[in-house]
Amino acid sequence: MPIELKDQRIGVAVDSVIFTIKDGRLMVLLIKMKKKPYFDTWAFPGGLIEQNETTEHAARRILKEQTGVADVYLEQLGTFDEPKRDKAARVVSVAYFALVPEAELELLVNDKYEEARLWTVDRLPKFAYDHESMAETAILRLRAKLEYTNIAWSLLPEDFTLTKLQQTYESIMGRPLDKRNFRRKILSLGLIKPTGSKQSGGKHRPAQLYHFKDRKLVYMDIL
Repeated sequence: MPIELKDQRIGVAVDSVIFTIKDGRLMVLLIKMKKKPYFDTWAFPGGLIEQNETTEHAARRILKEQTGVADVYLEQLGTFDEPKRDKAARVVSVAYFALVPEAELELLVNDKYEEARLWTVDRLPKFAYDHESMAETAILRLRAKLEYTNIAWSLLPEDFTLTKLQQTYESIMGRPLDKRNFRRKILSLGLIKPTGSKQSGGKHRPAQLYHFKDRKLVYMDIL
């Protein structure tokens, strides 16, 4: 016999894996849990979707509430639905990942969390729920996406040097890239163009500034 809607006790949540780059390292935003049975463990910002919103709307709301930004790259990562993933109730999570420039990132805390903090992806803490698996999935997706799209634009300021661009790619991929080959490939793709200005300050000769022609998703072979 079919299960009636009134008999179903399943919550739908959204969790947001929010990436940024700080001091040349790829980092994620985590919140410290206050409630049992996950007290003193860490998780990605999230919560149940509201009655009249989609999962994407919920993800954008959470992003705004936790970082203060809205106009950044956001993509659905996947559905996490193992029946016992939440010890308190039956909850299915639709996860998203977002890319936020460090200069625009503001860590915001509400009364549900004890602390909000950035963690490097190679030294993550003890997670609540199934967020360890969520982290692994998000990192792999981001690295793969970097190879065939221009999503690096969402982690960079509007104007940047080629050195800064390469450092962004290296921070995400976790490996060095040949400077000459990287620059030749990036410039040949036509993804970026010079601004006509140069970076001021510093000990070295001022470097040419560039910006992305399109700050929206473009597919092409980059790495």
